Amino acid sequence: MSSQIRRRPAGAPTLAAIAEAAGVAVPTVSKVLNGRSDVSDATRQRVTDLLLRAGYPFPEPDPHRGAPPAGLVDLVVPGIEGSWATFMLAGVEEVVSEAGKDVVVTVAHQRPGTADWVDRLIARGSRGAVLALVTPSPEEIARLSAAGISVVLLDPGAEPTPGVPTVGATNWAGGYAATEFLLALGHRRIGVVGGLASHRYGQARIDGHRSAMVAAGERFSPELVRHGDWTRGGAVLAATRLLTSKRPPTAIFACSDRMALGVYEAAAARGLRIPEDLSVVGFDDLPEARWITPSLTTVRQPVREMGSSAARILLRLTEGQRAGTDRLELSTVLVERASTAPPRGPDTADPVD
Repeated sequence: MSSQIRRRPAGAPTLAAIAEAAGVAVPTVSKVLNGRSDVSDATRQRVTDLLLRAGYPFPEPDPHRGAPPAGLVDLVVPGIEGSWATFMLAGVEEVVSEAGKDVVVTVAHQRPGTADWVDRLIARGSRGAVLALVTPSPEEIARLSAAGISVVLLDPGAEPTPGVPTVGATNWAGGYAATEFLLALGHRRIGVVGGLASHRYGQARIDGHRSAMVAAGERFSPELVRHGDWTRGGAVLAATRLLTSKRPPTAIFACSDRMALGVYEAAAARGLRIPEDLSVVGFDDLPEARWITPSLTTVRQPVREMGSSAARILLRLTEGQRAGTDRLELSTVLVERASTAPPRGPDTADPVD
């Protein structure tokens, strides 16, 4: 939807004067004048009254303005890279196609000179979107709501705005299961490679690890937790710090399979064999977990099903139905493969103070 230039009638106040009188910014007045939908009803009415009194011409009403193509559903992602995104997209597309619709993918990165993702959805006349690994601010949620755009969040990084439906996995339970499994093998000094410390789903996995340690009567050691920013390279650095410490761990729980690959790389650089010298557990159960040697013990996250569930909720919302739930968590399960074994010799944790 492109803005149209409206000439100011002779003697009429400027848009800046209209904006000041309405108590809004000049761009808001321009949006109202050009029929944009991302303005609240109250603000639109106030600005419209002032513009009409000033004699500004409005375009003829267009019943199709802002109406989305009937067969499109939006999916907003931070990037399209790796198996996780592929499985998530497949889950969304499967449900959407069954409903006779198609998926429009929008990448939520910021680039100079381009409209942000919220503006793009509003300009396209979207009626609903699944936001995967994207956490909208309260202001962005308010803009989307004012434009009549329904939203479902899939694994948001931060605590979502109340009332916005969320789909995720049992991250805490997955972290607990990974650590409980390593403890059962005899490991006591267990390192963790987390993602970004600010991400709630990653922190939940670490919290699950901590709870499993405490439940087993073992000490949780914060110095054994390092963050690898969800990348293989970041995990190499994090795992290297763990493996070069004075008392390195005998096992490492990586909070994603991609980071587990970084742990493998760091171990190889130190001449450590997996699982003879170091046990490794990942999280996700992506295809890479089976392809790598030795195959990776990991926590299976139902990524495709998460995408499908988010799409079903969104379709209900766009049809005027209730979401049915504010938060849906799908179960995780540990998958044992060849990357884990009992430690060589007794493994003892740090003494409790």
